[in-house]
Amino acid sequence: MRGTLTACALAATAGLAVPSVAFAQPAPPTLPDLAQLAGLPEFSVPADLSVESLLGLLPAVEAQPEQAEALASLAPAIVGAAAGPADVAGAHDVADPRADLLAQAKDLLANSDLPDSVKATLTRVITFLDGSGGGGPDLPESGEVTISQFLYPTLGQDCIGDGADSVGTALAVAGPAMLPPPGPGAGQTGFVFTALGTAPSVDAPAEELTVSWLNVSNGRTGTQPLTNAEGLNPDGPTTLSAIADTGPGQVVAVISGGITTQEEGSDARSCTFLPTLGLVSVPAVPAP
Repeated sequence: MRGTLTACALAATAGLAVPSVAFAQPAPPTLPDLAQLAGLPEFSVPADLSVESLLGLLPAVEAQPEQAEALASLAPAIVGAAAGPADVAGAHDVADPRADLLAQAKDLLANSDLPDSVKATLTRVITFLDGSGGGGPDLPESGEVTISQFLYPTLGQDCIGDGADSVGTALAVAGPAMLPPPGPGAGQTGFVFTALGTAPSVDAPAEELTVSWLNVSNGRTGTQPLTNAEGLNPDGPTTLSAIADTGPGQVVAVISGGITTQEEGSDARSCTFLPTLGLVSVPAVPAP
């Protein structure tokens, strides 16, 4: 594969000030040394941070084509499950999609030829699917939102120009949250994908970029397009989003497909991205 560009990943932690008087308020999340925390799978940011500001804070890391290609082999299982019955958990004549995906991840991990980075990522997938990582997530603190990075940056061939590939980075946000606009509600998940270095997206792409998701906790599945309907980064790079009714639980997602971009006065350019996988825990919100 042609030369890789830089991808980005953000990390930030949420710090709460120790109250010194009875009426002290929590301090907003702060941004630490991002270079040291770029590999965190989850991080917190201020709830009112715009998507544009969020993306502008992202530090650069190198994409790894071999990782994207190896882990993309799990994508068909997730996409296939997402295209199945709406309530897999209640369909006794349908194989358990979580068990099938878990078996494939374990088989792939057993391949001794895989790079250590791929094996580490697969271990995260297995821990997520088999529940050994612990229980469900807590609701974010007031005034912050938790971001889940997708497992690896992906690549789109010739997305910037002939011979110039784009790195794609994806984020998931468990609701309730304000990002991405108009904001996922309780039991929903927001997805954001950015194709770095590209021109603005067109309204009617030649091929849709889609998110296929499987909630392994409740059996819900779905596939829907990511679009530019919210006008994120209207001057580029192409940034697309979607909000899915995943329900609370452990959600596995795949973003794949294509984008079409166009600079003013230039011809439109279409390209396709390798699938990228994401894991997000959507908290259950107690009834009022």
